[in-house]
Amino acid sequence: MDDDAPDEALAEFKTKHLGGWGVAQIAAGTGLTVYAMWVGILQPGFRKVPLRLQVPYIPASKAQVNCVMTLFRGRKGGFVDLGSGDGRIVLEAHRQGFTPAVGYELNPWLVRMARFHAWRAGHHEEVSYRREDLWKVDLTGCKNITVFLAPSVKLQTELPDDALVVAGRFPFPDWTPYRIEGHGVDRAWAYSMKAQRPHTFKKNDIPTNSNLNNEITKKKGST
Repeated sequence: MDDDAPDEALAEFKTKHLGGWGVAQIAAGTGLTVYAMWVGILQPGFRKVPLRLQVPYIPASKAQVNCVMTLFRGRKGGFVDLGSGDGRIVLEAHRQGFTPAVGYELNPWLVRMARFHAWRAGHHEEVSYRREDLWKVDLTGCKNITVFLAPSVKLQTELPDDALVVAGRFPFPDWTPYRIEGHGVDRAWAYSMKAQRPHTFKKNDIPTNSNLNNEITKKKGST
C-alpha cells in the first residue's frame, strides 16, 4: 500500500467542497444539529416564556415515559401533563386508555411540535395540546397529573383528594412520595393528594379562638 495515500486523501478532504449534505452529516455527527434546532426553533419561543416559568426543554426519554405511566397503572379517566414539551407523555397516556389526554405548554414551538407528533401518530383528534400559563390552568377537576417543575402550591390548592400527581426528573422537596419508579434522570415520584393534605394547613383550616369556643360549647351541650 502506498504510504502517501492517507496524506493524499487528507489533502483532498481539505480542498474538496463538502456541499450541504456533507455539512449536514458532520453536524449530525458532532451534535450541532441539536444545537441548531435549539437556537433556530425552540429558543425564540423560550424567550417568550415568563422568567419564573422558564425551564430548559429536556425531552422525556422512553424509560422516563415508562416510569411515569407505571405509576398511573390501574387508574383511568382524564390525564393532564403540565409542561408537556413535545407531547410524548400525553400520547402514551392516550394509548393506555386515559381520556381526555391534555398537555399544557407555554412555549409555542413545543406546542406545534407536540401537535405534529400527534398528527404523525394518527392521534391528533384524540389528544389536545394547549398553550397556557400553568398558573392560569384550572385543575379542580383533574385526577391524573404529571408535572415537570410545576408549582406545587397551586396543585395543593386546586386538586381533589383522589388526585394522583407524578413528578418526573425533579421531586417536590416538601412533599412525601408514596412510590418511586426508575433510576437517575428517568426517575418519577408519585404523590397522593389525600395523603399529602394532612401534613399541610390551608388558611381556612387554621382554628380561631371563636371556632374553638363554639366547639367547646357544642361538646358541653351534648354531655
